Amino acid sequence: MKFCKKYEEYMEGQCQNKKLPRVGLKKLKKILKRCRRCHQSRSVAMPADTNSHQSSTCSQHQCSVCDGSFFPSLLKEMSEVVGCFNKRAQRLLELHLSSGFRKYLILLKERIQGNHIALVQEGKDLVTYAIINAIAMRKILKKYDKIHYSKQGQAFKSQAQSMHIEILQSPWLCELMAFHINLRENKAKNEKALALFDGCFLIFNEGKPSLTCELFDSIKLDIDLTCSICLDTVFDPVSLTCGHIFCYICACKGASVTIVDGLQAADPKEKCPLCREEGVYEGAVHLEELNILLSRSCPEYWKERHQTERVERLRLAKEHWESQCRAFVGV
Repeated sequence: MKFCKKYEEYMEGQCQNKKLPRVGLKKLKKILKRCRRCHQSRSVAMPADTNSHQSSTCSQHQCSVCDGSFFPSLLKEMSEVVGCFNKRAQRLLELHLSSGFRKYLILLKERIQGNHIALVQEGKDLVTYAIINAIAMRKILKKYDKIHYSKQGQAFKSQAQSMHIEILQSPWLCELMAFHINLRENKAKNEKALALFDGCFLIFNEGKPSLTCELFDSIKLDIDLTCSICLDTVFDPVSLTCGHIFCYICACKGASVTIVDGLQAADPKEKCPLCREEGVYEGAVHLEELNILLSRSCPEYWKERHQTERVERLRLAKEHWESQCRAFVGV
């Protein structure tokens, strides 16, 4: 079965009960088909030397036939898909981590079943939704480049990553992977426990942890869990909007803010320590599920790091309030 048909069947099945945005593969293919016909008719009408010049022009510049509708349409659909995925994943993980009356309010408001099987099924649906849409986006951009003999599709993909609408770049996908491993370990004794997806593991290579997951259609995710600032396993991890993961204290140092003020107080001009992108701190996400997973997998390191972190946080908090007091009294 061709991917387009498989994708449409999957999305129609999902949309029967849920209103989920999708990539309009059929519509985008029609745009490309119309563009191909237009170029074929031009090639017939033009002399050989002119045709060769036209072909080279199309490969180096944007296509005047379809770019006005193709890329804006795909950009809008990608934004809607990523926004929907992030919102649903955040809601699911909030439900899993909450307890008591707060959990009851979430269940009542969102009308979600709170049992283990329902949570796992929701997580599985979310991961499948994210991956199949990521594949759809890659395939349609690859088709664009094939028709136009260009690299505009790859350039658009890079642009999408810089705009943070590449779904595989979402921190919530990393959280769902950690969520899956946590549930699997919690229910290890239960033979009927469901898994979100196969091939997802926390692995250690020379003491350095990473999340790895092999997904269908040859997509493999590898997420390094070593903080590039302190060069140790991330502790109390946060993901910046660019997708890079750091310890919370390290991220605060990189943003030139105190732990009391938090990353939200960072100057928009502050850059990511790795990719040097600006404005990545305001939308930073605390990776709670990943924090739980690492604390279980590295208990000795976690206990030692927790003690040193506690001393460091007390020192930083003390320095912050002392500076505030001095500023208040005018010293």
